[in-house]
Amino acid sequence: MADAPVPDHGLPPALRRGGGLMGDRIRAFDWSLTPLGPIADWSAGLVAATALLLHSPTAMVLLWGAEGTMIHNDAYALFAGERHLDQLGVGVHTGWPEVVEFNTHVLRTGLAGGSLQYRDHLMQLNRTGTLQDVWMNLSYSPTFDESGRPAGVLAMIVETTATVLARRRIAAEHGRLEQLFEQSPTFMALLSGPEHRFELVNPGYSQLIGHREVIGLTMAEALPDAVTQGYLALLDEVYRSGEPYHANGAIYAVEPDPDGQVDERVIDFVLQPIRDAAGTVTGIFVEGADVTDRAVAERDLRDSEARLRFLDQLGERTVPLGDADAIMAVTTELIAAHLGASRCVYADIDADGEGCRVGGGWVLPGGVPLCGWHRLIDLGAAAVALLRAGEPLIVGDASTEMPGTAPFEALGVRASVCIPLIRDGRLHALLALHDAKPRRWSTAEVLVIRQAAMRSWALVERVRAEAALRDLNATLEARVAERAAAVQQGEQTIRTVFENSFMDQTLLSTTGEVVYVNATALAGIEAVSADVIGRPFATTPWFAATPGAPDQVRAAIVRAAAGDSVRLHLALDLPTGARVYDYSLRPAFDGAGDVVAIVSEAIEITARVRAEDALRQAQKMEAVGQLTGGLAHDFNNLLAAISGNLELLERRIAQGRIDGLARYIDGATQGARRAAALTQRLLAFSRRQTLDPRPTDADRLIADMTDLIRQSVGPTVALDIAATEGLWPINVDASQLENALLNLCVNARDAMAPDGGRLNIRTDNVMLDEGDVLRRDVAAGEYVRISVIDGGAGMPPEVMQRAFDPFFTTKPIGHGTGLGLSMVYGFARQSGGQVRIESVEGQGTTICLCLPRFHGTLDAAADAADPVATDEQGAGETVLVIDDEPVLRALIVEVLVEAGYRVLEAGDGAGGLRVLESGVRIDLLVTDVGLPGGMNGRQVADAARLSRPTLRVLFITGFADIAAVGHAGSWGGLEPGMGVLTKPFPVASLTAKIREMLD
Repeated sequence: MADAPVPDHGLPPALRRGGGLMGDRIRAFDWSLTPLGPIADWSAGLVAATALLLHSPTAMVLLWGAEGTMIHNDAYALFAGERHLDQLGVGVHTGWPEVVEFNTHVLRTGLAGGSLQYRDHLMQLNRTGTLQDVWMNLSYSPTFDESGRPAGVLAMIVETTATVLARRRIAAEHGRLEQLFEQSPTFMALLSGPEHRFELVNPGYSQLIGHREVIGLTMAEALPDAVTQGYLALLDEVYRSGEPYHANGAIYAVEPDPDGQVDERVIDFVLQPIRDAAGTVTGIFVEGADVTDRAVAERDLRDSEARLRFLDQLGERTVPLGDADAIMAVTTELIAAHLGASRCVYADIDADGEGCRVGGGWVLPGGVPLCGWHRLIDLGAAAVALLRAGEPLIVGDASTEMPGTAPFEALGVRASVCIPLIRDGRLHALLALHDAKPRRWSTAEVLVIRQAAMRSWALVERVRAEAALRDLNATLEARVAERAAAVQQGEQTIRTVFENSFMDQTLLSTTGEVVYVNATALAGIEAVSADVIGRPFATTPWFAATPGAPDQVRAAIVRAAAGDSVRLHLALDLPTGARVYDYSLRPAFDGAGDVVAIVSEAIEITARVRAEDALRQAQKMEAVGQLTGGLAHDFNNLLAAISGNLELLERRIAQGRIDGLARYIDGATQGARRAAALTQRLLAFSRRQTLDPRPTDADRLIADMTDLIRQSVGPTVALDIAATEGLWPINVDASQLENALLNLCVNARDAMAPDGGRLNIRTDNVMLDEGDVLRRDVAAGEYVRISVIDGGAGMPPEVMQRAFDPFFTTKPIGHGTGLGLSMVYGFARQSGGQVRIESVEGQGTTICLCLPRFHGTLDAAADAADPVATDEQGAGETVLVIDDEPVLRALIVEVLVEAGYRVLEAGDGAGGLRVLESGVRIDLLVTDVGLPGGMNGRQVADAARLSRPTLRVLFITGFADIAAVGHAGSWGGLEPGMGVLTKPFPVASLTAKIREMLD
């Protein structure tokens, strides 16, 4: 037997027997192989601790010594599982390698005399070959040797894994139950004790009672509205009897605030008693569902079915009737009977909307009838406004809701529903239902009254319309006959007018097909009606042979079909020859304002156009004659001054009289300058003058011109100049802008002659959009607008259309050539802008110059100012001069030599090119543009730059346009290192320009 005595062999008496299987194993184990040594040599403390654990029913293990040599009992063997056989007599770190850190702490604490205790402590232990989560209650106490020092640690182990897992399952189940309680679509509450104190409520219950705080309160304290409705008595009975209570469709009038609104809810619920282990009722569980929506839907369905049955009955009784009064009599009777009212009447509203006439209705026997006229205002202003807005007037108790209302008091009416009929935005009729006692009108009742009234009113209107139709049909045939005769007579009249008209007249459909054409139009194309009827107007012989005309006509037809009147001036190639016509296409409208046809009318104006062209040509020739005569006169005067001064100069020099020669030189020079200025004005007229654009402040330029303008317009004209703060700079030729403004101001003065008036000059910044681009033929963008405004006679439209035409003038012969506005227009267009006229006869004229904004600074402009005419000196640079005019070439050479330059010269392009190809040093080429021999100045420069790519070139030209130095006669722009100087020029300007280019 396991507990039988064993031979002594030196075993301590306490260990010779007992201890179960582990006692036998300990006695049989060879302890000499362990740090503990033979069992016979064990200390008394070790023997006592071993004997204690072997006789304990609790799982115990002794960790002895510094290595924690393990000795355990049978209960521990069950805890350790298969591993316990390998753990006897080994160190604890070897026995449990997966928890070395924990056991190190246990040994350190126990051998220091300390104790440890753990409850439900989790470890991962390998007891069956794999790591498992194990929960334990652990207690570690030190054991002592004979000297009283701690020599080991005695551990007691109680595994709690099953208990911990069970508690967790219970907690999870409890959490699931709480979640179900919170998320339940029904309402729930838990009440405890006979006073029904709230312990738990879910969100559904909280919503039902209006989210009042009830936890910890009794039913009587928390829900006084439920107490007054008998629900507390039901709870008391369930608690007393222990029997559950079920209810379906119960009404609970929720009143969270005693003075607030009552919300009536319909609920299904059960009150379930809760018992303790002894069977005693300790509380009540409340569970139910808010079925208000379902109950309302069921009630609405019942009301709807009843309403439809009533309306069907109403239709069966009223539809066969052919009289409006009979229909309303049946309607009022049925409505009153259906709803149990004391009176139902209908009334038509007067045209002025102030009164109504009750035509009939139904009243309870013995009641007061309402037939006759009544004032609406007696109902009260608020009630009348409600009815006129199309809303029903609903009165539950007139004594409280409408006190002092005469009609209700006189008739004994306490409750009423009045339905308005609105037609064309005004109150047209009323239907009223009365009751002699207060009444709470339901939505279903108001709806059935409204629908019955609307159906009967619609039936009445249909009956009245049918009666009117019958009356109309009685006279329709006669009226149709009269109308047909009138139409026939009208058509004949129109046909007669068309056929006898001297104009070409054509009637078109709205899509442009020919419907009718008169004889005059057909004669122009030598055709008959069958040739053009039904064909698209644009493809007929009137337009087919003229390029572009069909597209113009198609576009005009589209506009006319849209309701616009269109005028076209067309030069047409007709079978009878070339003709010019003034066409108009006008829409023809019906009574509803829709376009039903298009009328085309044309007048031949060939003779008039030819006469106007001949007159215009004669006027131009007359103006040219005036111009050339004036120019000849001016040039003769200038030449006389120049030649006269030069002759006197020559004579004085021949006589040796050299004093006073300067005045003859000045006279000749002034004449030459005036001739150059006259040439520039002629170029401006031709719109080919060379401009010198510079960044310019328009306000400053106008301010500097103020005195000049005042002198030019005279004392009878009051000048008003309005500048604009922040005006954008513009890039223009300032002198040409001054000329243009002065020209406009003089024209304004003449327009206000002889009495004078006020002349206004305004500036502002403007943005021209795509619409302006189409109307004004100018690029979209930012512009500075300069407006010259006069209070003169204004211009008629035909004058405005031709105002910018060269030679066109309205002034008497000898007072103008018609070039002024043309010169202004040419300057504006060359500067990238536009000029426009706004004028009304008798109200003056406004002329606006729109010039592009310069995106830079005026400070930069100052650096680009005209060079000061000084005697610029050369530094020995070599200049090649090419000009076919020997006198001018010699003059230029002499000026440059005196200025310190080395000068080479050639008389044509070929000669100049030979010099350029010779290899001699040349710093600057000065060449005329127009050279003989087939090679112009620009071609010479381009050829020279093939071998001298950095050669600077100065073009001198008497041509009108800078394009003269372009490639092959077309301007391609000056390249870097090129410049232009226009003849005639001062000598100082030539030397300054050369010095500028060389520097």
